[in-house]
Amino acid sequence: MKKFFHLHLISDATGETLNTIANSVTVQFPSVQPIQHLYALVRTEDDLAGVVREIESAPGIVFYTIVDKDIRNILITACERMNIPAIAVLDHTFSALRSYLGAESKPKIGGQHRTNEDYFNRIEALTFSMSHDDGQMISDIDSADIVLIGVSRTSKTPTSIYLANRGYKTANIPLVNDIALPEPLYKASRPLIVCLIASPDYIVQIRKNRMKSLNVANETSYIDKQAVIREIRNSREIAALNDWPVVDVTRRSIEESAATILNIYHARSQD
Repeated sequence: MKKFFHLHLISDATGETLNTIANSVTVQFPSVQPIQHLYALVRTEDDLAGVVREIESAPGIVFYTIVDKDIRNILITACERMNIPAIAVLDHTFSALRSYLGAESKPKIGGQHRTNEDYFNRIEALTFSMSHDDGQMISDIDSADIVLIGVSRTSKTPTSIYLANRGYKTANIPLVNDIALPEPLYKASRPLIVCLIASPDYIVQIRKNRMKSLNVANETSYIDKQAVIREIRNSREIAALNDWPVVDVTRRSIEESAATILNIYHARSQD
């Protein structure tokens, strides 16, 4: 049985950074499960007063990213009164940078989310990836940064969206036995083309779960293990013939698969 604890995340911005940090840390403790309470846009004493009341009703550890010193001090005092730890999750990072750079920081609320060139590049990449999902708009595939190919249930779409959110225009094309890949893909010279595979057992299980969620009968070659083995073998052969790298996504998170793809992408750009 897992133990549960309350985790209060308090941010003067969207809370996205804080939530990511909290998830990265808490996943390292598999025997306990956090009950997360996220409070975003906490910028006034009135905002904070409501948050403190919530903490009092469900005591637990506090993570925060707050720039305003007065608001921070009020929160710290309240947590000390309740004998609850309050951790400014970015302070040690800022301190290390100040020491190394010999420069003072100028904190800005939500500074990491301000619109800049990178922000608009991500929006452009997301728009591209959504319009080039599942083999759509093949004619301009050479304008992609990355193209993912693979059989059904190899996480092509979620990996594409994740990479797009990192600013990489990513298209994905399904691999189906006895159906040729589109000709423009073979002519593309700009994008990195990556073949995603997974173990047959893994794909069969994912497909069964998918069919169950859609209330579709299971009697089909779609979940036949021997048929899936042939699909994966065909994927490997196509990748080998075209010198396309292969990434096995079996039991990998989307983030891990994307990191592997980006390592290949950046290594290629340095050649």
